[in-house]
Amino acid sequence: MKNIGFLSFGHWSDTAHSETRSAKDFLHQSIDLAVAAEELGVDGAYFRVHHFARQAGSPFPLLSAIGARTSKIEIGTGVIDMRYENPLYMAEDAGAADLISSGRLQLGISRGSPEQVIDGWRYFGFAPADGETDADMARQHAEVFLKVIEGDGFAQPNPRPMFANPPGLLRVEPHSPGLRERIWWGSGSNATGVWAAKLGMNLQSSTLKDDETGEPLHVQQRKQIEAYREAWKEAGHEREPRVSVSRSIFALTNDLDRAYFGRDRNSQDQVGMIDENTRAIFGRSYAAEPDELVRQLKEDEAIEAADTLLLTIPNQLGVEYNAHVLESILTHVAPELGWR
Repeated sequence: MKNIGFLSFGHWSDTAHSETRSAKDFLHQSIDLAVAAEELGVDGAYFRVHHFARQAGSPFPLLSAIGARTSKIEIGTGVIDMRYENPLYMAEDAGAADLISSGRLQLGISRGSPEQVIDGWRYFGFAPADGETDADMARQHAEVFLKVIEGDGFAQPNPRPMFANPPGLLRVEPHSPGLRERIWWGSGSNATGVWAAKLGMNLQSSTLKDDETGEPLHVQQRKQIEAYREAWKEAGHEREPRVSVSRSIFALTNDLDRAYFGRDRNSQDQVGMIDENTRAIFGRSYAAEPDELVRQLKEDEAIEAADTLLLTIPNQLGVEYNAHVLESILTHVAPELGWR
């Protein structure tokens, strides 16, 4: 059995072939798709976060709105770039979104990826300390965020406050109990997967990873998951961690599916430079008739190793078509693979 969610990259563009012409369209359609996905039995609605781009940039209003319109589906991110985040302000937003959804927030965070502008986090008021990198800064922000959402008091109260305080040091409010166990780290390497395990975060491994061995992506991810779980065990955490992988998977069940994604039948992993220093491997897309799709997915070692699968969706094709994409996987593919 697997948790199956969708992952939206949140694009919008005012072009002839887009059903999502504006930020307003994207936000309202995302809420509608999450409602439709819950009705279909999908387990999660997740969103990518990018800044200075025509994509989802500020996740917490959207997650809160989805939380208010739904009752069962998990809501989350994949991922929030911690280089841009004030961890205390983020803790307030996350606590509120989690309470609105009655504890359904599954928050994916990470050091981020190359963005639309050079050092965009500087415009948000953040800069690495001397001798540190932006990745160091992201991990420091993450560690502060994790500590704050545990709920312990740390701030000295004003002896003459406007309103009466509870006794002792104060914490960031609102606090949502249990949120700390629902934070995921988006890991692009084996080393950061091990680091996330030591800190007690769940693991998100996407369709992009540092190419560390030259093997197919799904094999490298399976090894990353194994290293993560071993580090988790060594750290002595009491609960079982969760692990997700994301994939582009399309069951070709009608002519429209074939017109959109039939060209992806022969998709393969690709290798490229994500920045001037990092060689990365990009995962293939899966697109085939259901029987063939089942055969191909049985060979994906990372999907087999993970407990959660996030299906990347073409959000600009509209709510109705994306609901069809999700329903096709749940109906024609998931039962054959034992996911349902």
